[in-house]
Amino acid sequence: MDPSKPVPLQLYNTLSGRKEDFVPLQAGTVTLYVCGPTVYNLAHIGNARPVVVFDTLFRLLQTHYPKVVYARNITDVDDKIIAAAREGGRSIESVTGEFTAKYRQDMAQLNALQPTLEPHATHNIPAMITLTQTLIEKGYAYEAAGHVLFAVQSMADYGRLSGRSLDDMLAGARVEVADYKRHPGDFVLWKPTADEDPGWDSPWGRGRPGWHLECSAMIREHLGQTIDIHGGGRDLIFPHHENEIAQSRCAHGGDFVRYWMHNAYLDIDGEKMSKSLGNVRTVRQLLQHYRGEVLRFALLSAHYRSPLNFSAELLEQAEATLGNLYGTLRSVADVIPAAAPPLADEPFYAALNDDLNTPVAIAELHALARQIHKASEAAVPALKARLLGAAELLGILREDPQAWLQHASGEAIAAAEIEASIEERRQAKLAKDYPRADAIRQSLLDRGVILEDSRDGTRWRRGSD
Repeated sequence: MDPSKPVPLQLYNTLSGRKEDFVPLQAGTVTLYVCGPTVYNLAHIGNARPVVVFDTLFRLLQTHYPKVVYARNITDVDDKIIAAAREGGRSIESVTGEFTAKYRQDMAQLNALQPTLEPHATHNIPAMITLTQTLIEKGYAYEAAGHVLFAVQSMADYGRLSGRSLDDMLAGARVEVADYKRHPGDFVLWKPTADEDPGWDSPWGRGRPGWHLECSAMIREHLGQTIDIHGGGRDLIFPHHENEIAQSRCAHGGDFVRYWMHNAYLDIDGEKMSKSLGNVRTVRQLLQHYRGEVLRFALLSAHYRSPLNFSAELLEQAEATLGNLYGTLRSVADVIPAAAPPLADEPFYAALNDDLNTPVAIAELHALARQIHKASEAAVPALKARLLGAAELLGILREDPQAWLQHASGEAIAAAEIEASIEERRQAKLAKDYPRADAIRQSLLDRGVILEDSRDGTRWRRGSD
C-alpha cells in the first residue's frame, strides 16, 4: 500500500453501537482474539461463519500493519466434552484430539489461514486459578458450596456490552439457579469436579474452570491486559462476552477490549439451525457436495453483520459465480500478471476497509472480470493482477482455473463450468470475437452440452437430456 495515501479502516464496535476508525493500541501491532470451538463434535456451518469472517479481517489487517497477532482458542474441557467421552466410552483426550484435528482440517478447506496462536484451555489452568484468586481478593467473587462465583452486582456497569439491565438479561435466559448464589445472575468461575472427570488442584479443592473464565485468562496470558479486537458470533454477546468483560476489568482494570465485533446468525433454508429441527449441517457434510471455496464464498456473500440464509440455492449461486470468475482467469491463463497497483487505489479495498463490506468487494471483483473481457491486450496484465489481489484478500480463486472448471462428479462436465463457459462466450460476442465464441460453443458440444440461444439469453442442456 502507498504510505502517502493511507486508507482508513472502520469497524463496527458492538460496545459503542457505531462504526469507528480503527487505531491499534500499539503502533504497528494488532492483537485479535476470536472465540474458537469446543471440541466434542464436528464444526457446523454456523461455526464456520466467524472463522471465515475473521480470517478475512486477519488478511485485511496484515495489509495495514506489519504485525498482527491473531489468537483463536480451543476449549478442550467442558461438560459437553465429558458427556461425549462417556457416551462413546472414550478418554477425554481422545475426543478432544480427534475433533481438534478435524476442526483444523475443515477450516483449512475453507481457505482459512492458521491463527498466530491457538491456546488450549487445559494448557492455561494456572492463569485461570490466578485470575480467580485476584477476583476474590478484590471482592468481586466469593466461595460457595465448593464453587467460586462472580458477583454480578459488584460491578456497576455489568451489562454494558449487551445494552440491557441485569434484570432484562436474566429474563428468559438460561441461567442456573442455585441456592448458594447470592444473585441468580452470578456465574461460575471455578467448580468442583468428580474424581473420574478432568480436574486440577486449586485453593478451593479439585475442580475445573468455568467457560467464561477460560477466555479472559488466555487473553491476558497470551495477548496482554488490553487487546485491540475481540470477535465472535452474536450469540456470544451475552453471557459469554459480557462475563469476560466483568472478569477482566474487575481483576485488572483498563478497557480489556477496545473493539468488539460480532457476526450475525446463520439460518438453514429460512429456519434457525438446531438439533430439534434436524437441520444442523456440518462443514464436513457440506464438503462432500461442495468445494470449500464455494462454502467460503457463500459465507462472504452477505455482510457479516447481516443474517445469512444458507441454502442449496445460495451454494449453487456461489458455485456458478466462482465458475464465471475462474472462466475469466482461464481466458487469460497465458498472461503474466503485472505488478499489483497500490491497494489504496482499489475500490474493492475501500469496500473491505468499510467495516469488512464483502458484498461490495465481490461486486468490484465482478467489475474487474468484466473489464478483463473487454480490455485491450496491453491492459490485461494489470487487470489480472488487480483481480488476483482482490481474490487473495477474500481468500478465493486459489485453484488452477482449468482444474477448477474440470472438477465434476464422474466424467460429466460440471454445471458451474458450463455456466462459466456461457459467460465467457457472451463476453467474447460482446467484444466481437466471434471465432472465440464459436470455439466455446463447439467445445461444449464436443462434451455433450447443447446451447440454445434466444432473446432471453442462452440456455443449455446435455445431449442425453
